[in-house]
Amino acid sequence: MKLESVSRPVARPGREMDAPPPKPSQVVERTKITAAAANPPELSDPVRRRIVVGKSAKPLIAPESTGLESVIDADERTRIVNTTESPWRMVCALAIDSEWGTFIGTGWLVTPTTVITAGHCVFDKSQMNGWARSITITPGRERERAPYGIAKATRFSSVDRWVSDQDPDFDLAAIHLDRPLLDDPDSVFRVGAFTDEELVEHMINVSGYPGSPGGGQELYWAKNRIRAVSPRRIFYDVDTSGGQSGGPAFIFREGETQPIVVGIHAYGFGGTPASMNMRVNSAPRIIPAVVEQIEKWSNTADGGAGDIG
Repeated sequence: MKLESVSRPVARPGREMDAPPPKPSQVVERTKITAAAANPPELSDPVRRRIVVGKSAKPLIAPESTGLESVIDADERTRIVNTTESPWRMVCALAIDSEWGTFIGTGWLVTPTTVITAGHCVFDKSQMNGWARSITITPGRERERAPYGIAKATRFSSVDRWVSDQDPDFDLAAIHLDRPLLDDPDSVFRVGAFTDEELVEHMINVSGYPGSPGGGQELYWAKNRIRAVSPRRIFYDVDTSGGQSGGPAFIFREGETQPIVVGIHAYGFGGTPASMNMRVNSAPRIIPAVVEQIEKWSNTADGGAGDIG
């Protein structure tokens, strides 16, 4: 399979787009890219106690249901306060400004100047009338605190299968930055395309900036197992809600300390095909074609952005 990158057209000098500062008032839930870092960031003891590693034939048990959208049984998400630790500092809060309103979302660093997110965070015909006008990115945000500063971007790319067809299996995008968000070049996620057998029942972590709780200003994380996979999606028993779209669905392999993203979270259980007969949340799966596309985005300064005449 071959994916084609589609980029938001950008204005020529002298025709810059006049986008007001975004306000996060609306919510949308809407084999590796690089070799392992030579000196990957170590995990602190609190993080080691939180993350999940390896496989499990049984899910983590949750209490009775609260009825919240995309929360499976009781909400088991944990608020992450120390967002300067790895991997939390690599997760970014997004404030998205579009022609039809402002939204919130989540992204994650795959290089110091490339943020990966869901396709519908940068392009959505039905809710944004097309491409986002600008996105403000805050890595490791903790309410009003921005430990690594704030960046504003107007250059975005997605793939043809999302922009043309709104295909949920290819709901992915990149945000291209003019400067590194983090000084440490190793503070990035790896991505990996794994077999069905490697993924099913692997314990998985999902983190992001939901609208509730936190108003898109607090980082939350939850863990459970991958219940099922399809050729282009992964399905898991992990609690999420609106605003977490674009967040990393990542695993740790035994003996490794650098997280590997295997899916880009995008859908609550309302987006699970009826044929699955499961109440699970899901992410477009990292497959070899997606790895290749992310590598191209990461190695191209402007993502192949077009030009407005």
